[in-house]
Amino acid sequence: MLKVLLKKQFTEVFKSYFYDAKKNKMRSKGAIIGWFFFFAVIMVGMLGGIFTSLSMSMCGGLTQAGMDWLYFLLQGGIALFLGVFGSVFNTYSGLYLSKDNDLLLSMPIPVRLIMIARLLNVYLMGAMYSAVVLIPALIVYWGTAGATVRNVLCGLLLLLIVTVGVLILSCLLGWVVAKISLKLKNKSYFTVILSLAFFGGYYFVYFKANELIQHLLQNAEMYGEKIKGTAYALYLFGRIGEGSLPCAALFFAVTAILFVLTWLVLSRSFLRIATASVGAGKKRYAEKRVRAKSPYRALLGKEFKRLTSSANYMLNCGLGVLLIPASGVLLLAKGRLFCDVIGQALDGRPDCAPVLICAALCMLSSMNDMAAPSVSLEGRNLWIVQSLPVDPKTALRAKASVQLILTCLPMLFAAVCGAVILPASAAVKALVCVMPLTFAAFFAVFGTVIGVRMPLLNWTNEIVPIKQSGAVMLAMFGGWAFCVVFAGLYLLVGYRFGAAAYLLVWSVLYLAAGGILLRRLDREGSRTFAQLS
Repeated sequence: MLKVLLKKQFTEVFKSYFYDAKKNKMRSKGAIIGWFFFFAVIMVGMLGGIFTSLSMSMCGGLTQAGMDWLYFLLQGGIALFLGVFGSVFNTYSGLYLSKDNDLLLSMPIPVRLIMIARLLNVYLMGAMYSAVVLIPALIVYWGTAGATVRNVLCGLLLLLIVTVGVLILSCLLGWVVAKISLKLKNKSYFTVILSLAFFGGYYFVYFKANELIQHLLQNAEMYGEKIKGTAYALYLFGRIGEGSLPCAALFFAVTAILFVLTWLVLSRSFLRIATASVGAGKKRYAEKRVRAKSPYRALLGKEFKRLTSSANYMLNCGLGVLLIPASGVLLLAKGRLFCDVIGQALDGRPDCAPVLICAALCMLSSMNDMAAPSVSLEGRNLWIVQSLPVDPKTALRAKASVQLILTCLPMLFAAVCGAVILPASAAVKALVCVMPLTFAAFFAVFGTVIGVRMPLLNWTNEIVPIKQSGAVMLAMFGGWAFCVVFAGLYLLVGYRFGAAAYLLVWSVLYLAAGGILLRRLDREGSRTFAQLS
């Protein structure tokens, strides 16, 4: 039974490798092998290569300085962090709040076996991420300092200690996430905030990594003495990799005790969390007036609720909502420096800064593509909208309006920030505010037209129309292409006419193209939408 449960957990984790949600059928054996080969290339080739390079850059200097323990402390810390982050959400969804909890618990299967299968799944996922860091670190160290029976044995114990530590921390953090999730009414915001925090931290560390490594290597002795003085346990942890058997035995015993405590706590709390009713809190009836809405406003509210109910939808199609105002703040802080650099670099082409700022804002605007997958996201419920006593063009305009509203409002702020810092005429400043807004309006209608012409309704996972549909791909790459053509034409010939004339022409073009597409959406798009099934 344990083998069957483990197979089920493994299949759930790699479901997309076995099952094609876009075509709603199982993949062929060749396709499955290809997907797992691709996964191995990413994990071993790319991530393994990155951490091998990191190990090689750190190992030589630290071992020559006699600080092998600091090398293992750093690598162990990275492995612990990556393993926990890579498995904590799997713990949350796979261990505590799995969708098949009721089904499994209703079967004559001991709860102990269900827990063991899920814990092994969590352990293997965390160990996979931790091993990508630690195995290259150990191999590089053995190749640099020499491999002995003692340091090889201690290195393997270090790998075991870290991976079990990842399991313990994942269970703890997964429990916290599960408890918070049970209290939240809208989990999508929580997921979006956590994802954005991770992406921000990841890119900060990525761009600062080389500088941090160089600073660490230059001041290794100073940091080593501080760690020995204030956090001696970390020093002992690092010594495991050097080959210290007493340190390895100590941390192995501590890890074993913590694991046993984790198992005991989990045994008592697992059933309570697994059988908790999400969102089943008591509600008290309160009479209140409800104003009648027009069909357009009602459909617009429906589209906003659809967007905010899905973390995947918001993260993949609405990132520009945050990046556009952030670019406005960046323009206020560094915009004048940018204008000076552009002016010096493109001295023979005057007024390039206003055009390039508009191109950058339009590029960020194209990161908001909520309209492109909005028709496909109706999926099997499309008949509900079609059966309403509402003109199809009203439904399509509501879909376009969500993107228009969420793009134009932050875009106005960013464009005004760009106009404030530009050393240009009043006409150019005004057009810098207008031109990105006309592009945003055009792009919203453009995405809706594509979404109607290229619907993907036969899906089983919403990530398919959001990330893998042809409409989204065409809208995204098409938006980038518009921006590249806009900036490239100015650098080639447009500078001869001046920035004001060039921006005015493109503003008129986008307005005219948007009007034509809107007319086409109201006529042909409405007929197509009404006939979709």
